Amino acid sequence: MADAGGEVAAAPASGPANGLSNGAGATPAQPNNPLSRKLHKILETRLDNDKEMLEALKALSTFFVENSLRTRRNLRGDIERRSLAINEEFVSIFKEVKEELESINEDVQAMSSCCQDMTSRLQAAKEQTQDLIVKTTKLQAESQRLEIRAQVADAFLSKFQLTSDEMGLLRGTRGGPVTEDFFKALGRVKQIHNDVKVLLRTNQQTAGLEIMEQMALLQETAYERLYRWAQSECRALTQESCDVSAVLTQAMEALQDRPVLYKYTLDEFGTARRSTVVRGFIDALTRGGPGGTPRPIEMHSHDPLRYVGDMLAWLHQATASEKEHLEALLKHVTAQGVEENIQEVVGHITEGVCRPLKVRIEQVILAEPGAVLLYKISNLLKFYHHTISAIVGNSAATLLTTIEEMHLLSKKIFFNSLSLHASKLMDKVELPPPDLGPSSALNQTLTLLREVLASHDSSVVPLDARQADFVQVLSCVLDPLLQMCTVSASNLGTADMATFMVNSLYMMKTTLALFEFTDRRLEMLQFQIEAHLDTLINEQASYVLTRVGLSYIYNTVQQHKPEQGSLASLPNLDSVALKAAMQIVKQSTELVCRAYEEVHAAVMNPVNEYKDPESILHRSPEQVKTLLS
Repeated sequence: MADAGGEVAAAPASGPANGLSNGAGATPAQPNNPLSRKLHKILETRLDNDKEMLEALKALSTFFVENSLRTRRNLRGDIERRSLAINEEFVSIFKEVKEELESINEDVQAMSSCCQDMTSRLQAAKEQTQDLIVKTTKLQAESQRLEIRAQVADAFLSKFQLTSDEMGLLRGTRGGPVTEDFFKALGRVKQIHNDVKVLLRTNQQTAGLEIMEQMALLQETAYERLYRWAQSECRALTQESCDVSAVLTQAMEALQDRPVLYKYTLDEFGTARRSTVVRGFIDALTRGGPGGTPRPIEMHSHDPLRYVGDMLAWLHQATASEKEHLEALLKHVTAQGVEENIQEVVGHITEGVCRPLKVRIEQVILAEPGAVLLYKISNLLKFYHHTISAIVGNSAATLLTTIEEMHLLSKKIFFNSLSLHASKLMDKVELPPPDLGPSSALNQTLTLLREVLASHDSSVVPLDARQADFVQVLSCVLDPLLQMCTVSASNLGTADMATFMVNSLYMMKTTLALFEFTDRRLEMLQFQIEAHLDTLINEQASYVLTRVGLSYIYNTVQQHKPEQGSLASLPNLDSVALKAAMQIVKQSTELVCRAYEEVHAAVMNPVNEYKDPESILHRSPEQVKTLLS
């Protein structure tokens, strides 16, 4: 660097002397000139790409501040001195580092000696404590095994044994309450009893059998306590408003696993509710509701239909309520036959009211309040029999049997009453009235029949039962009526008998036409009316022909034979006789036409309030005149 600097500094002085600037035609310098080579090298150097040169020049600029001949000549010395100072400083600093490293080396050597000493001592200690380490390792392994066995034992006890609190809940105290925790403990016993079967498939059969036996004993103890508690709770359900608690419902759900205890508990419930229902029924009969509202049922004993209806309505409500109580009690029971159990217990509960109910209804029926009332009572009994059986099925046999017996009794007395009435009609047959209209006995009997059929139409018993009763009632009443009318008209003439029978049959028909299930009877009555009308028409025609003198002529014409000669030659058939007869017919026809005209005017007059008069008289007076002329 000093050489380069010296050469650069001398270049300006020697340039002109060597002729470096002689122009384009000058002869180039000799290539062997060292200075010239250096100059060319320097001039050809591109400082932009030489980073080291740039860094050197930048460092040079820090202390080369004055560009003079003297400083240029001393540049090399300055650089060397500066380099020497830097190297001396570097040596001084690294001397300190060397001293520090030597100190560290001494420390490391000391530590190495210490570690070697400790290693030697540890090796000696290890050789001395080898047996202790082996024993300690064995003890640690044994401790781990014992800890695992303790965990297994705890898990086994937790899975297959009950806690002391759970044992206390299941065994309990006599008369102590049963809570929700009891059922949780009971469920845990069942779970253990089922889970322990796993042990029976292993080599731990003895433990499994012991646990199973223990759980079985606990279950029996718990079920016995639960049964006693449920029995006590059921005995306390003697109020009309039976409030079945949720715990009692859970108890019945649990007891279904012990059918005998379950059945005994249901029997206890049924017995308690039976006495409650009987007491409530007697109170309703004699004392009425709270504060006298509603009034006692016995207060209405003078009204047979209401009396019987109130008793049956009370029993219907009580039966439905008892079924609801049982459904609430057994709502969580999943065993088969729950519905049958409910029906059986309801039958047992309602059995107690059968005797007082039967005695009172029998008194009403045997008092014979009348055919209509008896029939209404019979229908009422049939309706409640159907309604109650729809609620509890046919299991409430005693109550339903009692109601059915009373229904049959009322029905029997009713038909006996109708038969007695019919026999009285035949015992004293009335003569037809002078106007040949229906007799008073017929009107009274039809009024009775109308009341019976009206109550029958308003009945709420099933349709098939109503139809069967209807047929029997009609047979019991109509047949004697027809017989009575026939006997009553037997002493009349043919025309009068036909007239009386038509009037009587028409009255029966109009009565039956108001009710259902009478189509067959109406057809029969219509046939009989038409038959008697035919008889009446024939009799009236014969009478008219006789009165106008055409009877002899008509009969002679019908019986005349050609061999007898001409009709005009026969006596009373000459032209004079025929003209006289036709004159009588003409006058009679005119009278009939005048009578028809007056009747037609009266029927058509709105004042007389005939509905649809055209359907009554189909022909006008002119048409009648034309037909008869």
